[in-house]
Amino acid sequence: MTPALAARPGASPRIATLLLVDDTPENLSVLADLLAPWYRVLVANSGPRALRLAMSEPRPDLILLDVMMPGMDGYSVLARLRETPGCADVPVIFVTAMTAVEDEQRGFDLGAVDYISKPIRPPIVLARVRAQLELKEARDWLKNKNEVLEAEVAARLSEILLIQDVSIHALARLAETRDSETGNHIHRTQSYVRALATHLRAHPRFAARLSGECIEQLAKSAPLHDIGKVGVPDHILLKPGKLTPDEWTIMKTHALLGFDAIEQAERDAVKPVAFLATAKEIARWHHEKWDGSGYPDGLTGDAIPISARLMALADVFDALISRRVYKPAMSHEQAREIIVGERGRHFDPDVVDAFLEVFDEFTAIAARYRDDVAPNQDDHD
Repeated sequence: MTPALAARPGASPRIATLLLVDDTPENLSVLADLLAPWYRVLVANSGPRALRLAMSEPRPDLILLDVMMPGMDGYSVLARLRETPGCADVPVIFVTAMTAVEDEQRGFDLGAVDYISKPIRPPIVLARVRAQLELKEARDWLKNKNEVLEAEVAARLSEILLIQDVSIHALARLAETRDSETGNHIHRTQSYVRALATHLRAHPRFAARLSGECIEQLAKSAPLHDIGKVGVPDHILLKPGKLTPDEWTIMKTHALLGFDAIEQAERDAVKPVAFLATAKEIARWHHEKWDGSGYPDGLTGDAIPISARLMALADVFDALISRRVYKPAMSHEQAREIIVGERGRHFDPDVVDAFLEVFDEFTAIAARYRDDVAPNQDDHD
């Protein structure tokens, strides 16, 4: 049986490429004559030439490397190979007359896979070359298999995340079918929250909380802020005029209704889902106010989760600039002034300051998702 590189089942056989490196022509000739019947053989008589061939096509599958060479010895060649992309994983067998234990140890420490002593014995050379080629083939096969599996896992994860996002938006739109708000309200408020969170990420008060992962959870959760409105009767939810005190009491129940629905979904899940915990915070507390005058729990200051504080400002800004059956739309500047006036009362002062810093981004988001423009299918804010 030929000692050429074996093929995996279903793969086409191929001839392995060997690079032989030795500064003595006679040594190169002996090795080349022995290995050429079975392999594609490249030869180099110096370290620099060996490196050039190792980085050229066809790349060697295995290098047989002399240690004692003038200028650049075998140890230096191997060290350079291990630092070079595309060459770092090529197995190297030292072929040398040096037999001291410390010499072998130095080679293994640098990454050599084997030692062959001079003068060479042909059966030993062929056996060790074949063994290292088979090991390399197995490593390459496993690496390729892992890459395929990783790509498949990434594709499946991407599909799952897409399904998750679509499901979230479907639930949010279900709530909006019973309200005067439009689908673009989801995209705007989601983008406002992301803009605020991203800006506050560097703020000392928020840095520990607003990691990149947390910001993604905030953005993913934001569309569910008013999911509880599905439980509010139409005659209240769609009333064009001012609500009576009793009607307002019922209207405010949407915060707890949304919280309870998401909490039930959490209990039904086989394991914790991070974004649901954030969505639950937003649904329940996005109508709380910094001074404690909000609902449903009358929380004050930092007792209000940061997710809800960001959603509160995003939701109010969007409500102010949007036309409703009971009011005309305000200009962005008018809405900004109202929010600034509520700094320290309705809103966290630092969140208002962040809003002012990213106000131009808010106006761009509002223009991008204005109510007379359909959301772009490629947008994933």
